[in-house]
Amino acid sequence: MAEILPIKAWRYSSKLSQNIDELTSPLFDVVSAKQREALYRNNLNSIHLSVPRGTKPAEEAASLLEEWKDKQILTQDALPGIYVYYQYFRLAGSDKEYCRKGFICHIKAYDWSENVLLRHENTIPSAVNDRIELLEKTLLNSSATHGLYTDPEHLLERFMDESIKSPIYETEDYQGVRDVLAIIHDHEVISFFLKTLRGRQVLLADGHHRYEGSLEYRKKMMAANPNHTGQEAYNYHLMYLTNSESDDLRILPTHRVLKHMSLTDEEFLEKLAAYFTVIPKEDPFELNEVIAGKQWAFGLYLSGNAYKLRLKPEVHEQIDWNFPQEVKDLDLTVMHYFVFEKVLGIYRQEQRDYKGLSYERNFTACISQVDSGQARLALITNEVSMEQVKRVCYSGAIMPQKSTFFYPKVICGFLFSSIKEDEFVSTTAACF
Repeated sequence: MAEILPIKAWRYSSKLSQNIDELTSPLFDVVSAKQREALYRNNLNSIHLSVPRGTKPAEEAASLLEEWKDKQILTQDALPGIYVYYQYFRLAGSDKEYCRKGFICHIKAYDWSENVLLRHENTIPSAVNDRIELLEKTLLNSSATHGLYTDPEHLLERFMDESIKSPIYETEDYQGVRDVLAIIHDHEVISFFLKTLRGRQVLLADGHHRYEGSLEYRKKMMAANPNHTGQEAYNYHLMYLTNSESDDLRILPTHRVLKHMSLTDEEFLEKLAAYFTVIPKEDPFELNEVIAGKQWAFGLYLSGNAYKLRLKPEVHEQIDWNFPQEVKDLDLTVMHYFVFEKVLGIYRQEQRDYKGLSYERNFTACISQVDSGQARLALITNEVSMEQVKRVCYSGAIMPQKSTFFYPKVICGFLFSSIKEDEFVSTTAACF
């Protein structure tokens, strides 16, 4: 099962980290272009390593990394540790404060066929290639992906709760989330973490492209190394692990926005009516409310007009994609099969990298894009539940791309992990 290791993280020097909130950055796909530009203007912000720009971005990131090491902008921690990471947050319309508890470590980059690390989403090939090149040039994990282990006994939380009392960083990020980081150095406690995860599978919650980048890089290095043992640094990946049994896991919906289509509005609605009950609605800003909690129901905003769509139950069995029932029953499978393939003629394999299709987490932004003429239509969906994610993962199948949005996102810049052999904590060293 899952093999994890402590890390000797690279972190901003103590002098710089006094202003850690100016050095952290969100994941690239969750902020606006304007927010990104503000981050790039800070020459020391972590975005220059996680999402580099330029004509040869991966090479420029590698050069910058060496410069930051030489100038001691980044320094490596002297001792290996498990990095405890808590995120305190609220959701819109609620006063309740949640706390998602987890820890950051290295995990072996298991091939999907090994059935240790389980995915639930498709990836977009071009995005994976970018991640491979960046890892290959820098040998640095600049942002942790998010994985879920299942522990109904909550064996690790008491150690994390004790550690978080002495944080090394505490800041508020772009989402209004309070992010807190602490370190566990105790050998016995670290060994207990390693032992506990050894008997678990891990569900990949977020970061499929970055994880797949590590996996493909590992395969490449294995093929080039006749003395491969499986313990080399290139076998490992940086991950933030949280307990799937926690009450504070939240998954938000990801809506679909389509820029263009060849059909007229009338033709589109007529074709939809073969599969869906189509009900006009007066207020587009209530579309997310009128579908809440209803299976196979969607909001449609088309050329300034709002509609509620509800799949006719008798047509559901027409789905002929070679998926298990757990996947066929998902709202997004219904949407991608009936709306995109049957009505719009965009077949399943095309959908993975279809240029005119974008993914939007912000409901009001969907409405705005249609109203401004940037998009032709928006499809509003409900969130996927944690139980649905588990059922799909354990079935061995995957969901449509961009099915889940685990909230909040992990921020970049608290720490970086190296897969250079002389900077890596090996299995032998981890045994102390």
